Amino acid sequence: METLKSFWELHFSWLNLPRFSIQITDIVEIVILSIVIYHLLIWIRRTRTWVLLKGILFLTFFIALAYLFEMDTITFLIGKGIDVAMIAAVVVFQPELRRALEQLGEKKIMTAIMSFDSMRDVQERFSDKTIDELVKGTMAMARVKTGALIVMEKNTPLTEYERTGITVDAIVSSQLLINIFEHNTPLHDGAVIVRGNRVVSATCYLPLSDNMELSKELGTRHRAGVGISEVTDSMTIIVSEETGKVSIAQNGTLMRGVTEAELREQLVRLQDKSIDNQKFRLWKGKGKA
Repeated sequence: METLKSFWELHFSWLNLPRFSIQITDIVEIVILSIVIYHLLIWIRRTRTWVLLKGILFLTFFIALAYLFEMDTITFLIGKGIDVAMIAAVVVFQPELRRALEQLGEKKIMTAIMSFDSMRDVQERFSDKTIDELVKGTMAMARVKTGALIVMEKNTPLTEYERTGITVDAIVSSQLLINIFEHNTPLHDGAVIVRGNRVVSATCYLPLSDNMELSKELGTRHRAGVGISEVTDSMTIIVSEETGKVSIAQNGTLMRGVTEAELREQLVRLQDKSIDNQKFRLWKGKGKA
């Protein structure tokens, strides 16, 4: 051993390689940072923060270009407005930050840290049976002119609207939907939110659309359906209490007088089986060839 050490010092001492010493605290620090970053990414993905973050990234890219090409006026304005921008960011993200702190206080620390499968439910899509039940329940309510407002969650989480209602957490069925929206029942007023194959909440409050192009004959129910579709990528099924007609709100637009076949077609499109199955295989790391 001494011979090898002498040989190394004689012939390779000029390399001057750095000495590495890994301590247990370094490993613990890496694990803690990894867990924090992982849950931060989950929090961003589950809230509207992701949409806002993409806008911030675009502005950051624009600012970088301004500094790169030495646009003095723009860089001067950016330097003066950075403090205001930081305060504005806190105001914009206030609901998400508040909810994150609430969740941190509600959960046990180790449970929150070790729940690495928390993204599983977000990526699920509803089944064909759920489509059948939604179509059956919607058309049954349309025939008797029972007003209904059913929001189908897609990629943008509806957690903040879900909290405004009453938790249901039940499998989607036509009988359940009809009973919820039946007149003079405790849960009939407001919207129902559907996530995957479950009705997660009822009597939820939705933002109203201020689109002036919407017909004046449309009531609050339709404006709420369009409003939620303007701020999220969800699809809302609306049954008019006055006419019994079925409408669909998606991407800020309203499709009125929808037939049973058209409703089923839109739900199948929202279901998106191929893309959803691919996501599931990538997350699980296995699947059929």
